[in-house]
Amino acid sequence: MDDKTRSEAIHRLKSVAGHVNGIIRMLEEDRYCIDVIKQIQATQTALARVSESILESHLRTCVTTAIQGDDVTERERLLSEVVEVYRYANKP
Repeated sequence: MDDKTRSEAIHRLKSVAGHVNGIIRMLEEDRYCIDVIKQIQATQTALARVSESILESHLRTCVTTAIQGDDVTERERLLSEVVEVYRYANKP
């Protein structure tokens, strides 16, 4: 992963941590359920964006290198990883 992607991911995850702490406070304060759910959904969306960014970086670096390389085993391993991540993300 390149430094820019890593730095942005760390920044976003720290922001997500703040949101999670805010959700905890909302629950402690017995806030309206729908407001809590909206904050949870916003946090899930932020996490998904971080995940997408990291995956994109992985595809542009590690996977591209493996596809262009001569090691068939490594290429197949990386492609299988990507398929596995996609399947996990799309589980019902």
